[in-house]
Amino acid sequence: MTDPNLPEQPAGAVPPTPPAAPAAPAYGTPPAAPAAPAYAAPAYGAPASTKTNVLAIVSLVSAFFISLVAVITGHIALSQIKKTGEQGRGLAIAGLILGYIGLVVGIIWIIVIIAIAAAGGFSASYSTY
Repeated sequence: MTDPNLPEQPAGAVPPTPPAAPAAPAYGTPPAAPAAPAYAAPAYGAPASTKTNVLAIVSLVSAFFISLVAVITGHIALSQIKKTGEQGRGLAIAGLILGYIGLVVGIIWIIVIIAIAAAGGFSASYSTY
């Protein structure tokens, strides 16, 4: 039976052959790997030496709230940075400086309060004339 949509073939014509299937891959030597790029690939992970010491950060942040904590953590951070080679020496030093300034200001403030109290500025008794 012939398809009515196809043009009629002459009586002795041979029908066209279907396209050949793709050839099977030859198993032997694998294809060569692509060449490495000529430029250096960017590093996506930070090397261990660029890690910032956590106590150095704690020292700087705590210098604005609790000066004694800043001084203690700053000294510990400097010791750890010297041993491990981590980053953050400047942060630890800044925390130490601000911590010591805060301690000095706090001590001066306490001395002033005691001096005012001793001079009679804070009198507990009052008069009702």
